[in-house]
Amino acid sequence: MRPPLLGGAETDFSIFEGPGPDVVHAEHGFSAFIEFERRGHGHTVLFDTGISPNGMVENMRRLDLDPMNVGTVVMSHGHLDHTGGLIGFAQAVGRRNLPMVLHPDFWLDRRLAPPGRVPIELPTVSRRAVEEAGFDVIETNEPSLLLDGALLVTGEVERTTVFETGFPIHEAKRGGQWTNDALIHDDQAIVAHLRGRGLVVITGCGHAGIVNILEHARALTGIDEVHAVIGGFHLTGAVFEPIIGPTVDHLRDLGPALLVPGHCTGWRAQRALSEGLSDAYVHPSVGTSFHLSGAGPAMG
Repeated sequence: MRPPLLGGAETDFSIFEGPGPDVVHAEHGFSAFIEFERRGHGHTVLFDTGISPNGMVENMRRLDLDPMNVGTVVMSHGHLDHTGGLIGFAQAVGRRNLPMVLHPDFWLDRRLAPPGRVPIELPTVSRRAVEEAGFDVIETNEPSLLLDGALLVTGEVERTTVFETGFPIHEAKRGGQWTNDALIHDDQAIVAHLRGRGLVVITGCGHAGIVNILEHARALTGIDEVHAVIGGFHLTGAVFEPIIGPTVDHLRDLGPALLVPGHCTGWRAQRALSEGLSDAYVHPSVGTSFHLSGAGPAMG
């Protein structure tokens, strides 16, 4: 028998002399560390926590970001790739009664049910465990203003486009029964108004539809200008690729100065967006940071 090329489990092998590189780790998850200043006061918000228990906090360490600086946690929705890192984060900060803003559907049991296949149940976050870990849960489906009105959490997003119709194989358990949950109502985003420039919108997955989210943000704030859109656009896969074209068209009409589609956007959508909004498009990776500043006179 031919021996294995790299030996067995007992092999002690390294190409480095001394410590190896301590670089950030990528995974299929989303988390954003949001720092902002308003009226001379700084605030920090954690938006989602990635998928693995310690991936986010380990990357925070590598990026010199202190979990203890987080003052508020916002959860975009209840899927594992946005919630898994709550474990490591809770261990890192201890019981601090941090406010955690989320939609009531965040706790639902969920599954994916492709036609003709066995449904795939998804891990669910335990409310009891979250509260025992010391988080102060703020549960609402309505828009929320955080930190003296500096940030807006959209709450449940109104569905207004004809083409963003949700995730058809997604189901949730209500009243002990599995029912279609294509709209994933707990999907919500964070919005800030950058003085003199317009809205900055940060999404988790964008299950509500990125155009629906932007139109909802404009309606809630009364501000038409969109300066930056950052996060997941959920345009990957055969179900969603047909709506890439109208999505690009609507975003081009809105004309953001910065467009950063990541996470679940998908490479075909990335390409279309990079071609359709080439002046605004930036391709993100783990650890990418953006520094945005207002301009012009104060606008409230």
